[in-house]
Amino acid sequence: MAERLDDDEIERRLPPEWERDGNEIVRVYPFDNYLDGVTFATRVGEVADEEFHHPEICIRYDEVEVRLTSHEAGGITDTDIRLAKLFDAER
Repeated sequence: MAERLDDDEIERRLPPEWERDGNEIVRVYPFDNYLDGVTFATRVGEVADEEFHHPEICIRYDEVEVRLTSHEAGGITDTDIRLAKLFDAER
């Protein structure tokens, strides 16, 4: 099981455009239209499934919100930071 990161390490390693919200990291990706967001959410879902670490994904008309946390560790881990970077690469 991945170890929970401390506050300083989260702040230092958090990718650009991601924010911390309690025990989660969050990013909202903007899109020109709904279907582009759906396509992105599908790609994120495929990456997450390959990594066996599943985010919360909320698809809205012109944006997709992604939230990551490691429930078993009780907070944010290296896995969450790594997946945030992988998701950004899908954008």
